[in-house]
Amino acid sequence: MSLIKGIHHVSMKCSSTEEYEKTIDFYKNILGIPVVREWQAGIMLDTGNGIVEIFNDGDDAPGKGVIRHFAFATDDVDACVEAVKAAGYEVFIEPKDIEIASTPVFPARIAFCKGPLGEEIELFEEVAGRTVS
Repeated sequence: MSLIKGIHHVSMKCSSTEEYEKTIDFYKNILGIPVVREWQAGIMLDTGNGIVEIFNDGDDAPGKGVIRHFAFATDDVDACVEAVKAAGYEVFIEPKDIEIASTPVFPARIAFCKGPLGEEIELFEEVAGRTVS
C-alpha cells in the first residue's frame, strides 16, 4: 500500500516582484490556471489534479536542480502552444505525436516550452484509443 496519493504541488521561488508578477501572469492568464489561495508572499494555482505554488521571497537566481521538467495534462497541446507563443515564450519542442514504447503502447501528443523562470514545461495530451501518425 502506497503512503502517497499524488503530487500536491510544484513550488517555485521568484527573486523579484517583477519576476513574481510575470510568473503569475504566465500560469494564471496565459495557461488559464485558476487561483486557489493567495497570501502576502505567495499564491497557489489549481491545475485540477495538482497545484503550482509561486513564492515572491527568493533571494537570488535559482540554479538548475535535479527535476528535468514538469508536465501539465491538457486536452489540446496545440492551443496551449499557440497561447504560449502569442505571449512571447519559447517553445523548444513543437507539438508532435509520440508513442511511448511501453506495454501496451501509449500514444500521446506533446510539446515543451519554457516558463518565465526558465522552467521547462511539458504539455501532455493523452491520445489513448487512437493511433498517432
